[in-house]
Amino acid sequence: MRSWLLGVCLCGAACAASGESVFRGELGRIRGFDPAQASDIATAMAVSQVYEGLLQVGYRARPYRVEPNLAAELPVWSEDGLTCTIRLRPGLRFQDDPCFPGGRGRVLTAADVVYSIQRVADPRTGATGYWAFRGHIAGLDAFREACGMGSASNVARAATGLEAVDAQTLRFHLTHPWPQFEWVLTLPAAFVVPHEAVTTYGADFARHPVGSGPYVLQHWRPNYSLDFIRNPQWAATGRRDLETGRESAGPVPHIDRVVWNVVGDASTAWLLFLRGALDVVGLARDNGDAVLTAEGRLTGDLAARGVRLSAAPALDTYYIGFNMDDPVVGTNRALRQALTCAFDRAAWLRYHQGRVVEASGPVPPGIEGHLATPSPFAFDLERARRLLTQAGYPGGADPLTGRRLELRLELGAADAETRETAELLVHFMDRIGLSLMPSYNNRPTFFRKLEQRRAQLFALNWAADYPDAENFLQLFYGPNASPGPNRTNYRNPEFDRLYEQALTTRETAARAALYRRMAEIVQTDCPWIFRHHPVTYALYRQRLRNYAPHDFPYGMIKYYECGE
Repeated sequence: MRSWLLGVCLCGAACAASGESVFRGELGRIRGFDPAQASDIATAMAVSQVYEGLLQVGYRARPYRVEPNLAAELPVWSEDGLTCTIRLRPGLRFQDDPCFPGGRGRVLTAADVVYSIQRVADPRTGATGYWAFRGHIAGLDAFREACGMGSASNVARAATGLEAVDAQTLRFHLTHPWPQFEWVLTLPAAFVVPHEAVTTYGADFARHPVGSGPYVLQHWRPNYSLDFIRNPQWAATGRRDLETGRESAGPVPHIDRVVWNVVGDASTAWLLFLRGALDVVGLARDNGDAVLTAEGRLTGDLAARGVRLSAAPALDTYYIGFNMDDPVVGTNRALRQALTCAFDRAAWLRYHQGRVVEASGPVPPGIEGHLATPSPFAFDLERARRLLTQAGYPGGADPLTGRRLELRLELGAADAETRETAELLVHFMDRIGLSLMPSYNNRPTFFRKLEQRRAQLFALNWAADYPDAENFLQLFYGPNASPGPNRTNYRNPEFDRLYEQALTTRETAARAALYRRMAEIVQTDCPWIFRHHPVTYALYRQRLRNYAPHDFPYGMIKYYECGE
């Protein structure tokens, strides 16, 4: 461990000695650099250093808003809301790479956007992000079906809703009004990739990112570190922070080098931060008393060392998911309701030292459609036991074995906090006579189990892709089942009907009413045990300037500034 820490610190020192401005952060393990497969936060963060989409979420504006990115300005809509026209920013180029003739990155065109979205639609890509487009763009579902049949002629004709009018102009033809479309264009699934890189690197494309973004991958040591350097071609596009007009530190991106260290647990990240090897770190539960005063302020010792504190509620929901394909929990609503009633929310909040907010439904506070009313299956051990009897497991006993019913909980890490929370969950279920068996996995293995529908119960969270309740409610939409974002494989015809109705409802209040009704259905069916919504605390060094907490941080590092 000591040699690993020393290596990280020396890397930071060497970068500083070279005169470069360097940001040093910590990141989880990533799945690669293919935007089509960036379904987890760590991978999306890594991908967004290199690739870009037409639009992005603004850096500082609250409430959040959409801004142009590759687009020269915001989309222009037809009166009926079915046609969206976007003009590209001039001067856009892909980075230099051997996949291009002569190794010189070429101009990015509207045809590249069409190609990239069609690539996400192609089932042969194995994309995890097609859920964001399904059913919305004319001809795209037909294109996907044709790709699955391997018919080149059908593929060529299918995606009628994606039109490259000319090299600089795109036109999207929608099947219905779609209020969330501009938000969707900010997602990694909509990032633009060149066909030359996909063709050249084939199955190894995810290890060879070739984008148009602010940084270029210089070095990647899987499970250890990622090192990016400034893309010299990107600054030539003249982009800046639209909300502040900040140009005092030179052209965006301000930072020359971005180094991500892959850190396995919160205690190690905290130690790295204290040693100066990280510029920003999340506040782990175990460090709360040492970092914050009783009033929630930073302790004087840390403040004197140039540490700053940022705190903001996160658009994030933590939950325990039930696999609805599982023959035990998926077919037995009373059993899921019993486990939900056994979840001791007061004890959970105490464990997290009040730095989380109780969750009563899937949509977090601050988003229209959030349910302020308590869960109909709040903590109640007696009711949990009655529901267990109704479910066919009186006293928690499995009638097939005469012993305690055993349920398996899949976890995507094995760090101390993950193990502590797992032990607390085991205790909750032990109270009603059930045995909850934790299974610890690394992140790639964990997600493979989810995508292959092999997890019985699993602990996960969903961080909003965009600030609309639909982004949380789509996690319960039947056609989005695994390997899509509906990890529980939940299906409810009434929910699906309301969800599809909400997608075409342009009036805000009417759409919010539909959202609330869908959330109530989920509350009753219990495909999730709602754990909490976090309050995000981050500590950062004084040398890190123009830093702002962000629920959608993908590509935001270009606005950071670093200096000693």
